[in-house]
Amino acid sequence: MNTLPPCPKCHSEYTYEDGAMLICPECAHEWSRDAAAPEAEAARVWKDANGNVLQDGDSVVLVKDLKIKGSSNAIKVGTKVKNIRLIEGDHDIDCKIDGFGAMQLKSEYVKKV
Repeated sequence: MNTLPPCPKCHSEYTYEDGAMLICPECAHEWSRDAAAPEAEAARVWKDANGNVLQDGDSVVLVKDLKIKGSSNAIKVGTKVKNIRLIEGDHDIDCKIDGFGAMQLKSEYVKKV
């Protein structure tokens, strides 16, 4: 009887062990037996300054003037940013701001429109 967990990628029940790794013969996915469950990875929730949940593609407005490192310019309060992309890390919003270009922002300095 197979007591190994199913593949987290394709849910195949035919997984096997190779040393410390588990392998799926159907999709060739490899993972550690000690790896966190996929549900735990998807649990990250990004929130704006008011506590609203942010999602990829949302439009946001800045709630604070932000100085740009290496420049004398600043991005002013009320600047609208369209089509944000959420990423992992300290600066968790990846976006393009008209007149400034590609930027990474912290979610605590924006509010959802």
